[in-house]
Amino acid sequence: MLKKRKLLVVVIEAGLVTRLARDVMAKGAKGYTVTSANGLGPRNQRAGDLEGGNAKLETVVPEATAEALLELLKENYFPHYACSAWVSDVEILRDDRY
Repeated sequence: MLKKRKLLVVVIEAGLVTRLARDVMAKGAKGYTVTSANGLGPRNQRAGDLEGGNAKLETVVPEATAEALLELLKENYFPHYACSAWVSDVEILRDDRY
């Protein structure tokens, strides 16, 4: 009855969340949740033109989609911006939504 999926969580500069959300949907996610985030990380820096703190984007996706999104982050976000990401295993009931 339960289906296995991956929960991808990305903490990113708030000014980039619209771009990231667009990329997430383009890679096949059916949706996402964005919340405000704050904290301290190893870089403790932000590009001067991006203000507004951090945001946390969460999406539940199939494993292949999670892998594609991690590759996108590795190539297009991690080298240039203060962001981090992690993946967790989750089980869902409503397969049609994810």
